[in-house]
Amino acid sequence: MNFEEHVAKPLLAAAGISVPKSRLVTTAEEAAGAAEELGPCVIKAQVPTGKRGKAGGIKLAATPDEARSHTNAIIGMEIDGHVVEKVLVEEQVAIAKELYISIINNSITKNPYVTISTQGGMDVEEVCGDVFRWMPLQIDVGIDGDAAHFLWGSFFEEQWELAALDRLGETTARLYQVYDENDAELVEINPLVVTEGGDVVALDCKFVLDDSAIKRQPELAAKGSPEKLTCLEAKGEELGIKYIELDGDVGVLANGAGLTMTTMDVVRHHGGRPANFCEIGGEAYTKGKAALDLVLSKPGIKSLVVNFCGAFARCDVMMEGLLNAWTDLKPDIPVFFSIAGTGDEEAIAMLKAKLGLDPYPDIDAASKAAVEAAAEAGGGS
Repeated sequence: MNFEEHVAKPLLAAAGISVPKSRLVTTAEEAAGAAEELGPCVIKAQVPTGKRGKAGGIKLAATPDEARSHTNAIIGMEIDGHVVEKVLVEEQVAIAKELYISIINNSITKNPYVTISTQGGMDVEEVCGDVFRWMPLQIDVGIDGDAAHFLWGSFFEEQWELAALDRLGETTARLYQVYDENDAELVEINPLVVTEGGDVVALDCKFVLDDSAIKRQPELAAKGSPEKLTCLEAKGEELGIKYIELDGDVGVLANGAGLTMTTMDVVRHHGGRPANFCEIGGEAYTKGKAALDLVLSKPGIKSLVVNFCGAFARCDVMMEGLLNAWTDLKPDIPVFFSIAGTGDEEAIAMLKAKLGLDPYPDIDAASKAAVEAAAEAGGGS
């Protein structure tokens, strides 16, 4: 779950990281009033996405009139599919150096790592080379100020920069506190600035909550920005079916999230493009018709691969629901099955009797056939 800047920054402040004074407003007049109080300021669109500056969603204002004008221009604009409804009016900071820092989960090691850079601001992701440093962390240890001081110290030579090292070390340790206490998947400050007076201040913050922690963080999650759903995804949510729409032409239907993702990976391995994630594990196996309808409703579907592995849900029970749905929906695309596990013999017999089809020996063969069928139909997989 993503969070807008005005929600993320208080998490930094609560951990002792310096942030500029700011006011959240929804009208141009409110922005002018905030500028009267704060002085020269920055008008920042509040949407749960990046690239706001390039889109024209961040503007400097020297006077209340400029703040009013910029807010009028920004509110209502669309940035990466999000309509701006509010802006953050934030005091300007005298910047001597822009830096970058983030802490993010490492899916391979199952531990976080910290990334720092002597270059921050727009397009930092396009920068490469010796301006970055990485440090793997232990989830139960984190990073203290001394270790962070050493990490940052490998960069700096100028005296004013060296003087900021203790503050940078403290800020890094406190950022880990934010990451740890709030169950973050990612917490990023870009830019993290050293001011002309030698202070270290977070001018922005991107915070992503680990979805699996939403129930542990109910108050925080209530302030988040749920991911924008497509029409089919919203329909799946209403039906209690986990459906994610993708840009491919090979439909995927399997039982269980892990098996579904594996099936998608095999489709990609054979050069195909999955059209969706849709799993009917758990209680969802009783919703075969609704799930099949979702998968087939995406325009451009050229083939379908079905992967059933019987464990908690029997293959024959899932097959019965799917075949009943097939009779009602009457799809006219080729379908390729892989069936194994509890109830597989009964399911295979039902498939032969109803559709006159034999399953493939494994998911690799079924996925390869589905990719080839989509290509032959002109899908370009």
